[in-house]
Amino acid sequence: MRQYICDKWQFVKEFDERLKDADYSGDAPEVRIPHNVADMPFNCFDESIYQMVSGYRRILCVDKQFEGKVVLLTFDAVGHDATVYLNGEEIGSHHTGYTAFSIDISDKIRFGEDNVLAVKVDSRESLNTPPFGFVIDYMTYGGIYRDVYIDIKDPVYISDIYVHPVIEDPSGRVKATMVSDITICDNRQNREGALNIKQTLKDRRTGDIRELHETDLRKGNIVRFGVNDIELWSPENPYMYELCTTITTQDGYTDTIVTPTAFRTMEFKKDGFYLNGAKYLFRGLNRHQCYPYVGYAMPKSMQVMDARILKEELGLNAVRTSHYPDSQYFLDACDEIGLLVFTEIPGWQHIGDAAWKDQAVENVKEMITQYRNHPSIMLWGVRINESQDDDEFYKRTNETAHSLDPYRQTGGVRFIKKSHLLEDVYTFNDFSHDGTTPGCEEKKNVTPDMEKAYFISEYGGHMFPTKAYDCEEHRLEHALRHARVIDAVAGAEEIAGSFGWCMADYNTHRDFGSGDRICYHGVLDMYRNPKQAAYVYSSQQENTPILEVSSSMDIGEHPAGNNSKIYIYSNADSVRMYKNGKLMKEYTAADSEFKNLKSGPVRVDDFVGNAVHESGEYSKRQADLIKYGLNANNMYGLNHLPLKAKLKFLKAVTVYHMSFQDMTDAYTKYVGDWGGEATEYRFEAVNNGKVVKTVVKTTLASIHLQAEADHTVLKEDHTYDVAAVRIKALDQDDNVVTYYQEPLEIVTEGPIEVIGPKITVLRGGMTGTYVKTTGTDCTIEVIPEGMNRLLIKAK
Repeated sequence: MRQYICDKWQFVKEFDERLKDADYSGDAPEVRIPHNVADMPFNCFDESIYQMVSGYRRILCVDKQFEGKVVLLTFDAVGHDATVYLNGEEIGSHHTGYTAFSIDISDKIRFGEDNVLAVKVDSRESLNTPPFGFVIDYMTYGGIYRDVYIDIKDPVYISDIYVHPVIEDPSGRVKATMVSDITICDNRQNREGALNIKQTLKDRRTGDIRELHETDLRKGNIVRFGVNDIELWSPENPYMYELCTTITTQDGYTDTIVTPTAFRTMEFKKDGFYLNGAKYLFRGLNRHQCYPYVGYAMPKSMQVMDARILKEELGLNAVRTSHYPDSQYFLDACDEIGLLVFTEIPGWQHIGDAAWKDQAVENVKEMITQYRNHPSIMLWGVRINESQDDDEFYKRTNETAHSLDPYRQTGGVRFIKKSHLLEDVYTFNDFSHDGTTPGCEEKKNVTPDMEKAYFISEYGGHMFPTKAYDCEEHRLEHALRHARVIDAVAGAEEIAGSFGWCMADYNTHRDFGSGDRICYHGVLDMYRNPKQAAYVYSSQQENTPILEVSSSMDIGEHPAGNNSKIYIYSNADSVRMYKNGKLMKEYTAADSEFKNLKSGPVRVDDFVGNAVHESGEYSKRQADLIKYGLNANNMYGLNHLPLKAKLKFLKAVTVYHMSFQDMTDAYTKYVGDWGGEATEYRFEAVNNGKVVKTVVKTTLASIHLQAEADHTVLKEDHTYDVAAVRIKALDQDDNVVTYYQEPLEIVTEGPIEVIGPKITVLRGGMTGTYVKTTGTDCTIEVIPEGMNRLLIKAK
């Protein structure tokens, strides 16, 4: 039986020894878990704001009826060093902020009475534990930021189970062997008699349950059962099962544990990644688990939201949890919706002393034992991110990983070429693309062993930081850089896949970012609003029609007034472009320069259409020449025309006797439209002959506010629920008004409260907020009231 204890904690920013006393009467406000030690501004704050030795306190009462049972106290994560006290006595400690730890308090707790539970939390970055010791390119927020609970068990219970289905035949009617490595904790004085196990396998989609055989666990901890006719898991078909394991003893003790599982094979080979026996190209982004104002402290709903954004909005099939293990809720969601996961131990470049290394090895143990039942995990990262070679240290981490999970391979993230390869996969941060160079390095130039697998663990990021409110051409180049890399990877047979840096902007230390404590490296902003680069990824999926245009079509946004680079992002069969109701051109994926992508960005190269031909002023040949010249001038500018265009203009002068004024008049008439009616551009995405999405670009006439919550029914479970509200300023055609940067007041009614300030600012025409429940379930309604006020009502 599990009891969550996430409510009714007291918190102080400076640990007080009196917190351990039953008669403590200090001024410690009540908080709920998940909790961060300090609320932070959106940007422009110093990391010292959360570096402290703080204290938490709670009264814990376990009913007297459970006396004689085993009581296990678990913290899912405490950032970053925790010392736990019960009734004034130290009962345990933990020295990393990204994995869970449990303490058996059976002999310490007073059943049927109030017990004082206190936790000393050190979130200072001077700790001698990963990732600390030097600089770090992300904030390391403090607090009890994941769930806390107690499990009440019989004296004989399952302390650990590792479930690994072994596929015997990955084709046709799939056969498998369900392998369970079960660890039993037996606290009985007399351990005589049988210890039986019974397992059932439940199909999550159909509800069908298969009864597996019983056996006596005294014969060994490894249990194997054959299973036939099962469905395989993949990102396209994340088919999940549940293995229910029950142990019983002859003297009446029992324990049951339900383990979500799936059937699939994963293997990195020298020529790529193989899923269920077939070569599979993964495409993903790196994710930090942080949010504005509260850092790491967000409940299940926000962890699930991030997974869904990656899969459903960005169309990805993989994610790297950089640079530490993420919440179990996030991994559960990856299992359920189909996201391959590369997860790794905490660390960032620095390798410390012997004690530091010992803790890193312990982090490997905790990561693998706590996360290995997730079918979505395809690789363990057992090397400190971007660290130098240390063969003795990394021999230990690899041996530890393989001993605890012999079925998965290991990797280690590097930024150096030809380093020592002790892992199974060479994973490399390839930042070689600078806008002009190839999208990625060749494998042979990076890895020291061509017989081992290789993939790109980071690209982009600091090479081209981009804010949502940067100029249009900067935002476009950001998108194109992402496109060039994933296009190059898709065309490289020996690269297994890639992870871009990164999913969303994040707060960082003073040594990094843009001087305001933000790294603007994301394809999303911190509120998870999309930047232009996001559409490069979302247009690669097929489930949702995507159509976005890189430009507002305002000539003043471009140097010299030339619409030099305008791109269409779409996954449609074709996109029709109209100007003032007249068809200019119908574009397909074949028009894209990104030939390895199914739906690469397509450059707009025709602003004239048939208008010159239909004017009746010119012969067909002259009209062809004029159309080509006008489009070339619009795309490249008069001073940067390619040779072919210059020759066309020369022909216009010598053959057709056109003057510079004639060509200027033609440009004004057919491209510029200066002084006339406002130009309207309409783009139509077409699938199977039907228009599935439309984008209209015209002169700004009005602005309205759009605000959408990720979910509107908020339900408290063992802690509060949070809804994310993403907010955009849109024009009359529902395009984001990028340069609208005004303040917005957020007002709430009912049993909810705003996380962060109640006055925010639109950045790049976008912002966001979070609302949390205050003790009861509710349904929220988000109501824009003009452009400067947002009402969120809860019932």
